[in-house]
Amino acid sequence: MIVGEIKEIIRHPVKSMRGENVQTTTIERYGVYGDRSHAYLDKTKPGKFITASQFSAMVGYAPAFKGEETERIFPQVEVKTPEGKVYLWNDSELLQEIEKESGRKIETIQYEADCVQMGGIWEEHILLVTEPSLQKLASMWGEEIDHRRFRANLVLSLYEDSPFLEETWFGKRLQFGEAVLQIQGYCERCDMINIDPDTYSLDRSLLKTVARKRSNNFGVYASVVQTGKIKVGDQVRVLE
Repeated sequence: MIVGEIKEIIRHPVKSMRGENVQTTTIERYGVYGDRSHAYLDKTKPGKFITASQFSAMVGYAPAFKGEETERIFPQVEVKTPEGKVYLWNDSELLQEIEKESGRKIETIQYEADCVQMGGIWEEHILLVTEPSLQKLASMWGEEIDHRRFRANLVLSLYEDSPFLEETWFGKRLQFGEAVLQIQGYCERCDMINIDPDTYSLDRSLLKTVARKRSNNFGVYASVVQTGKIKVGDQVRVLE
């Protein structure tokens, strides 16, 4: 059964920074190619990442892969700062800027191209949301919602206006392009969604709305069943 198509594909080359929209890529065993493959660790908290939860302006830094995508090694990652400067993601000047702005000492970590740790998402490989669900949540909140708040990898447009249809897919498999995913369960939300992706300001009423109206759930997690190429516009088929 064909239910819609891929409207956007988003990966986050650096964990907790702005997502990179791509027209075509591959689904790997760990998720969307390169998703959360690079990150910054908080040196004051061994093993812990620095994220926008501690440094909200982190979502204003825009990383992107520069070069051919290969299974063997990731291309270089460049980061455009909110002021428009461009650095390699591990450039000392960029690290100093982030340390100054966040008030934390950091160090870099990069996963191997064939062994990303769940893409930096501990629950599952891939997170997806649908347009009807976004529109319904916006009506619940009383304001327009930028989907970037939810850090999804896939934004799906549906052929029917059916909010939260994705929640009926638990245990089912979805195919788009060459890839097959299995829908696993809800995404429980945290205060990351309170951060405006353009101004970095906080509005805690959104999380309160999700908690009150949606039992703190929005979007669904999926695991990878079959790897392969995907592109914007691929039809989404629910496999029975």
